[in-house]
Amino acid sequence: MVDTRQLGRQPGSMRTVNRIVTVPEAFETAMASVPKGQEIELDLRLEAVMEGVLVTGTAHGRLNAECSRCLDPLSEELEADFQELYRYAADEEESGGSDEDAGDEDEDYYLEGDLLDLGPVIRDAVVLALPLSPLCGPDCPGLCAECGVKLADAGPDHGHGDGVDPRWEALRSIAEDPGQQ
Repeated sequence: MVDTRQLGRQPGSMRTVNRIVTVPEAFETAMASVPKGQEIELDLRLEAVMEGVLVTGTAHGRLNAECSRCLDPLSEELEADFQELYRYAADEEESGGSDEDAGDEDEDYYLEGDLLDLGPVIRDAVVLALPLSPLCGPDCPGLCAECGVKLADAGPDHGHGDGVDPRWEALRSIAEDPGQQ
């Protein structure tokens, strides 16, 4: 939770916040994650606007993953940018909005008094910044499809004979004798 009292409700006022938070639950995809209990540094800019408070920020942290080609563990820096508008809570008398606007309310974030909860916004930004197919290096050759050995360690002479896939054998016989049909 971030307190916005110092910001006031006057449009145009702005303040910056730098904070380190602990991840309450793992932010993860299939191959990468920011583990529970890890720290993330937040650089935030809070701006009061007519509708509420505009939060622009960057989350810096460290992700853990497995290379999608060779399955080696890796750890690298993560940076996730985000921007979200937290609306002031509207009273029933003040809101002159129609019923059409009611559907949009579910997608909006609202201030809780003078506090804003950045948890869901940070979680979404970090998860979207996680790589879907992390690599230990851009030239990682991966694993051998036949025996599973890491090709970077196997050497250039690694092979398994002719190794023609039996499913292609019928096409090979046609290619060797094109007149036979």
